Amino acid sequence: MRFLKGFGMFWYDFIIGDDWKIAAAVVLSLAVTLGVTLTGLAPLGAVAAVGGVLLLVSFVVSLVVDVRR
Repeated sequence: MRFLKGFGMFWYDFIIGDDWKIAAAVVLSLAVTLGVTLTGLAPLGAVAAVGGVLLLVSFVVSLVVDVRR
């Protein structure tokens, strides 16, 4: 049981790290990209390109907001 707790704590610290807002922005942008992919609203190539840009922009915006404080 101690191994499972340590394993979970490692992944929590690895993914969330010091700031949960950056992780939330990345997960939200990935969820939006997945939603558009599953609905088939656009070709997969376009969804991949826009999803990559969305991921980058959401990360940068959340990082800038966090650093400005």
